[in-house]
Amino acid sequence: MQKRFLFIGLVLMMASTFQLKAQYAKQDSTYRKWFVGSTLLMLGNFIPDDPNPPKYIQINAGYRITPKDVVQLRFKKSIYAWPLGIPFGPDFDAPGLNYPGHARILAPQIGYQRFWWKGLYTSVYVLNAFEKYMDENKKKVGNGFTLYTDFYLGYQFTFFKNRFFFEPAIGVSYWPVRTNVPESFKAVEQEWPNYFIQPGLDFGFKF
Repeated sequence: MQKRFLFIGLVLMMASTFQLKAQYAKQDSTYRKWFVGSTLLMLGNFIPDDPNPPKYIQINAGYRITPKDVVQLRFKKSIYAWPLGIPFGPDFDAPGLNYPGHARILAPQIGYQRFWWKGLYTSVYVLNAFEKYMDENKKKVGNGFTLYTDFYLGYQFTFFKNRFFFEPAIGVSYWPVRTNVPESFKAVEQEWPNYFIQPGLDFGFKF
């Protein structure tokens, strides 16, 4: 996990060297209403010798309905072998604390983003996660569903004449509904909370 932190930190340092500028809402709403993008978190798929590679995919698409209001659709796909509420730190992905297997997730998501001042924004997303649970022998042991709500506070930087953007953010993911978790997985999860603090590192192209 420390490798993952170092890898993402290096990416952030590289991104900070760009000549970024805060967005101009009037120009953006007039000429750049649509966008597509993804997240730099996908770079975690390339960490060498990761025992539990996430195989994470995220695709974003959105539309600015007013200079300050944006609606967005996302699609996420990943594999995870650790309890959802376990925080980043020495316990995350540590031996003996992971699932007896892994879960595969497909998750469509809808969200709303509000810009308050220049590039400063808050956003909220609702994510419907359809999960398939696999044991250590990669045999299916159940299907489940989790309803997530994600909240972010961040800042959008734009560059290359407002064509591209980068959105560093801090977020909280909370899941009020979680069903059909196999008992062996639930036994590992029960000591952790049903929320998780996470970074946001979205980027995209406007058109």
